[in-house]
Amino acid sequence: MDAKLHIYFPNFFISQDMSTSQKVVIVTGASQGIGAEIVKAFRTLDYRVIATSRTIKPSDDPNIVTVAGDIGNPATAQRILSEALTRFGRVDTLVNNAGIFIGKPFTENTLEDYSAIMNVNMAGFYHITQLVLTEMVKQGSGHIVTVTGSVDNGVSGSYRAMAALTKGGLNAATRVLAIEYAEQGIRLNAVAPGVIKTPMHAEEHHEMLRRFHPLRRIGEASEVASAIVFLETAEFITGEVLHVDGGQSAGL
Repeated sequence: MDAKLHIYFPNFFISQDMSTSQKVVIVTGASQGIGAEIVKAFRTLDYRVIATSRTIKPSDDPNIVTVAGDIGNPATAQRILSEALTRFGRVDTLVNNAGIFIGKPFTENTLEDYSAIMNVNMAGFYHITQLVLTEMVKQGSGHIVTVTGSVDNGVSGSYRAMAALTKGGLNAATRVLAIEYAEQGIRLNAVAPGVIKTPMHAEEHHEMLRRFHPLRRIGEASEVASAIVFLETAEFITGEVLHVDGGQSAGL
């Protein structure tokens, strides 16, 4: 028997299979690099995935729904949540992975640079997290992981002030929100990577970038995804900023 469940929400209608026990994760910045590895890791856990980025393409996997759009736009965040509820009926986890890095001396950053980094790193976190938290409060459970950055200390020559301004703020917000929502059964954690091998970093720069890490290499996207999966399954951890940075945060 192929039973159907019909659920009504204020602005949209859901008709779906009654197999809503399967967990659902939203992943932002999901089209390449770390985001693509996160999607792969959650599918290995048999989660259904809402994957979003500006340039993401449709997936052949029926358990992956893609939403293309600017994560800094509140309308995009609303579409992402609506797709999750319409297609899968629930949201268990949000991974805020979308982010950009602009590596310039601080005084050389332009207003355009500032607007771009604030739109993706800060507004991109704010709009989707606010919406998803509201839904998780109704459910009485949930987990939010934000991919931030290992920006606790300066590294000569790395020009990380703009990253520290945004990613450092997200590390702090993670700790504060973890306490604010703990009694409602919702956990918030962050993963703070060092330099990771992604399309963001040209291969000719890898040799130089590895020197910023005591382990003397740059990280793999799969290593960041593994840390997120660990936090997903470690249900007694909240308010944690887990550094996946080859020892960078401990000192060079």
